[in-house]
Amino acid sequence: MTPTLIEWAGGEQALRRLLDAFYDRVERDDLLAPMFPGGVSEEHRAHVTVWWVEVFGGPARYTSEHGGYSTMLAHHIDLGITAEQRRRFVELMSIAADAAGLPDDPEFRSALLAYVEWGTRLAMANSQPGAQPIRQAPVPRWGWGVAPPYEPGG
Repeated sequence: MTPTLIEWAGGEQALRRLLDAFYDRVERDDLLAPMFPGGVSEEHRAHVTVWWVEVFGGPARYTSEHGGYSTMLAHHIDLGITAEQRRRFVELMSIAADAAGLPDDPEFRSALLAYVEWGTRLAMANSQPGAQPIRQAPVPRWGWGVAPPYEPGG
């Protein structure tokens, strides 16, 4: 049986290491740090970890505890994320995956970075002024080479 991405990554603790390594870099980054005045809180890090666990095939705790997909996207409304910020996010996530010791096999890294590309493009589109938020949709479940359909504008 093929493991889920969360299983292959090493579980929730591995994703938390990834996100801590990522957000530690964000806090020092001139382009991304202004999006988190005062730094990235423990609460934010914990919520994003629960999100990633669900997306990568783990328990649906983000849906049950935090409101699901529409809630996550609502956090990005009116942020006005630029293409440059989106690209930096992807770059720092790749670096953080190395720093966190996530598996470095090409298949896993391809799936990880494909999700980061997909997710940042969706977040950027939904962060623009006037974007219509998604009202209800399931949290995307990411897998090995499988992407949910993308609908511009959410």
